[in-house]
Amino acid sequence: MLKRITSILVSALILVTAVGLSSCGDNKNSKSSSKSSKVVIDDSKTRTSNNLTTKVKDGAILHCFCWDFKTIENSLEDIAAQGFSSIQTSPINECLEGENGGMQLYGDGKWYYHFQPTDYTIGNYQLGTRDEFKSMCKKADELGIKVIVDVVPNHTTPTTDKINKNLIDAVGGLDKLYHDGNSKDIMDWGNRLQCTTYKMGGLPDINTENKDFQDYFIKYLNDCIECGADGFRYDAAKHIGLPDDPKENGRKNNFWTRVTSEITDADRIFNYGEVLQGSNDRISDYIDTIGACTASSYGGYIRQGITSTSISSAKISDLRVGSSSNCVTWVESHDNYINDGNWSQMDDNQVLLGYAIIAARDGGTPLFFDRPMGNSVENQWGTENRIGTNGDLFYKNDVVRAVNFFRNAMVGEENDFIDLDENGTALEICRGKKGAVIINTAFDLKGKFKTDLPDGTYVNRVDNKTEYTVKGGKLICDKPIPAESVVVLYNDNYADNYAPATVKFDDGAQFVTDGDFSAKLVSENSVKSTYKVNDGEEKEFKNGDSVTVKADEMSKGTATVELFGENDKGVHSYVKYIITNKKAMFEGKGAKKGDTITFTKPDSWGNSINAYIYYGDNQEAAWPGNAMTKKDGNTYTYELQNDWDMGYVIFNDGTEQYPGQNEQGLDLESGGKYSVD
Repeated sequence: MLKRITSILVSALILVTAVGLSSCGDNKNSKSSSKSSKVVIDDSKTRTSNNLTTKVKDGAILHCFCWDFKTIENSLEDIAAQGFSSIQTSPINECLEGENGGMQLYGDGKWYYHFQPTDYTIGNYQLGTRDEFKSMCKKADELGIKVIVDVVPNHTTPTTDKINKNLIDAVGGLDKLYHDGNSKDIMDWGNRLQCTTYKMGGLPDINTENKDFQDYFIKYLNDCIECGADGFRYDAAKHIGLPDDPKENGRKNNFWTRVTSEITDADRIFNYGEVLQGSNDRISDYIDTIGACTASSYGGYIRQGITSTSISSAKISDLRVGSSSNCVTWVESHDNYINDGNWSQMDDNQVLLGYAIIAARDGGTPLFFDRPMGNSVENQWGTENRIGTNGDLFYKNDVVRAVNFFRNAMVGEENDFIDLDENGTALEICRGKKGAVIINTAFDLKGKFKTDLPDGTYVNRVDNKTEYTVKGGKLICDKPIPAESVVVLYNDNYADNYAPATVKFDDGAQFVTDGDFSAKLVSENSVKSTYKVNDGEEKEFKNGDSVTVKADEMSKGTATVELFGENDKGVHSYVKYIITNKKAMFEGKGAKKGDTITFTKPDSWGNSINAYIYYGDNQEAAWPGNAMTKKDGNTYTYELQNDWDMGYVIFNDGTEQYPGQNEQGLDLESGGKYSVD
């Protein structure tokens, strides 16, 4: 079994999550254009004319994890049609271009490089340009959708020679950019001085008390706002000191005071901090200072409740952030999806059950994390594994749409949590006397159940056909509510929120090929569906048709396939896929039997060096590979025993390895000379 040892730096990058100034301009190339007039937004009301909330905190957020700006812009009508009042981007700052600009979520490229700032200006190779960001924000504003930007003020890339000279000059030199304690790693997470000034897992800790840095960062935030941002998620907020935290060399802890008050239109901006709860996290104080924070402990209770089919009101009513309800809730975030193994512990339907709880209730602002395309409990990064494209389309599920619009209609209505069975497997969340959502995890429910709904007839807004009757304070379920399902009931403030069109590849499509690519196309609830390959001609298709991408259309290793749909209300849908051709990617690479490769090891490694060569299930030898021959100094060579048209190589000494654990090996090339970057 392949064993890969994680370096300290890579471990840190996966344990933490961690944002960009040039001229504004509009993107003229967006496919998506609504036939309807601009959405009316009246701040004196709770909802816009398309039934989204006017305030971020009242609605729901779609986390467009690793989507690029063009993909988000073309998907905004879909997103509004699903009832999301806000979207959250990945960090948009200039960042380290890791692994020669590879664009896999994990492998040849990494999602976390945009959490490694090299400057605080808008635009990076993963998500797009500043002009594209502004164009995206303009379209979002037209649809009444707020834009939240993930920002990373706590640390920079550890590759400090890549940090932009403008940032270094602005703060008074590289030494002024970091805390004095930056040379030390956090050892005691309960020690607030360590937590706020020491290096976190190899990531250099910015001196956020430096006024020159604050000025530079505020300039960046204001540029985001100028281009259309409506709020910010502050990455690693727990690692930036509060005003009364211990001070390094008497410096003033005023970062939070300044960034929340001195930005443009500070009163309307939605700010929340990532404070992962644990030892001495001071979450109540962070909420008071920033405005809102993540409710990570609550997310843990939701996940535990869903997977154990125990969602009693006693377990899920308390947000666990103190007396305030100003927090962002989630079933999962990118942190715990990636770091805690939640990708293998909950399937999509379980995520939907948990999301129904956090979206239906008052208190907290729910965030829906969009998992990678084609993910499963066996495949964390999905079948596509690409930065820039849409994630998985389950954000367009009927349950998501129903509970989002329910939430938007229930602003100001108080919670009443009602347990529907003594084992806590089913829960009803009533909002005043206006509506109710039932989450049923384990067994079919049939009979009469307590409810706060007035007498009358209600239609389940998930399927818009199943009717339920309320009489004398009892919800009458003549037909069972199935296990692992959600029912959404309300009449007041209900508006027909028509489902967007569905255009996609048929389930099971594989995005990596050795030659031509072909997939069956799905078109549902669409009056017109089209596709185009790369920048080619747009072609119309019907449900069940196929698209073929020839190998020569992937001459540089990938091809882009875009699908467009439109429902009968004029709402546009969009999906972008990236197809990878392995042979094209390995063009000119590979090696033959008898070819030699060379590796120069670091001084700190041992003297017995191995070369592990593999591709897919094929390998030259089982881990740790075959021994290399020492030539001189730290230089070692290895002569291949087999032909490899395509392959990867990992060098190791039995303990240390390059590349690190879970990282894809280096491209195997005839006569290749390798060393640790």
